[in-house]
Amino acid sequence: MTSQPNDTRQHTEAPGPAPAERDARAQTEGSDRQFVTALARGLEVLRCFRSGEERLGNQQLAERCGLPKSTVTRLTYTLTKMGYLHHDLTSGRYRLGMAALGIGGSTLARLEVKEKSRTVLQAVAQSTGLQLSLGVRDDLAMLYVDTFHGNSIVTLQLNVGSRIPIGTTAMGKACLAGMDEISRRNILARIRALDPVNWPKINAGIQQAVADLAEQGCCGSFGDWRAEVHGIGIPLCLGNALPDMVITAAGPAMTRSRESYMAEVRPLLIAAVQEIKQRLSD
Repeated sequence: MTSQPNDTRQHTEAPGPAPAERDARAQTEGSDRQFVTALARGLEVLRCFRSGEERLGNQQLAERCGLPKSTVTRLTYTLTKMGYLHHDLTSGRYRLGMAALGIGGSTLARLEVKEKSRTVLQAVAQSTGLQLSLGVRDDLAMLYVDTFHGNSIVTLQLNVGSRIPIGTTAMGKACLAGMDEISRRNILARIRALDPVNWPKINAGIQQAVADLAEQGCCGSFGDWRAEVHGIGIPLCLGNALPDMVITAAGPAMTRSRESYMAEVRPLLIAAVQEIKQRLSD
């Protein structure tokens, strides 16, 4: 649900589409007559740009999308013409253009919860020394939309725009636990197809998260994703056409034990979620 102290970029971001996921999408392209393949591929190119990465070349994009370089070259050309990418003539690489940033900015601007939750989450971050985060599901990943750091010297290296796995992180497990059973079952089937080897362990963790949310009001990840990371999360289901979100508290494993999270941090996080809901209803 979060990253380790001084973590490298490859550990803080969810990877590009895995082969199994690409195969599933290929089947969708072939069987769904309403599916616009060219549009889907263009959007996949845009999703390849991760937090902290300035520019990517066609070869890098092709590897992440699992598409031929010639196809990606045509897509980046079109996206550049439309303003969604900017082509750096010096390096030959691309970065997100203003049109793409405008979409993201307008979406985040509509999330009233960011404004209403800021002081609440910052206060918990300061009192616990942990990183408090607000996230939302992005396909099979969780996307950070806001983060707050406490005064601890050792912190996590995850910021707004970072993407992490949904199946093994506290943020992801809280998101899954807060879903209705049908929606959760559909996503679990996709996770199983992507990682059949680790599926039994992943599924056990998710089922435990569902039980923990019902019994204790939160979900935890204590070394499930990264051995160096502990954290807990609570779903924030807002209604009123707002996306379901998750609030998490996390930090390096060496700073707090599982027992400390459940005894000391959990009540603070539950109270924070209730306070945010109250502010949004006023």
